[in-house]
Amino acid sequence: MAWRGNLSRNLKELRILLCQSSPSSATTRTFVEKNYKDLKSLNPKLPILIRESSGIEPQLWARYDLGVERGVRLEGLTEKQISKALEDLVKVGESLKA
Repeated sequence: MAWRGNLSRNLKELRILLCQSSPSSATTRTFVEKNYKDLKSLNPKLPILIRESSGIEPQLWARYDLGVERGVRLEGLTEKQISKALEDLVKVGESLKA
């Protein structure tokens, strides 16, 4: 999981959108509770924004250089799949730099 420490090298910002109470955001809430502290400690200068809004579909957004953004819908994904989606967004950042 060395990629977790590379977030700040490949991303300018990470946003997680979720609903505070909906069942569709339950896994995303759990992912944030379990992983936020670790991600933030490995990437202290990276803005990791958690945006809660009633009724919103859970999503993960990454912003790269020059304002390029990529998003992933998280509804129905497991915590492991959410982690994989984040890893894939980090890899996109690597390829954009190349």
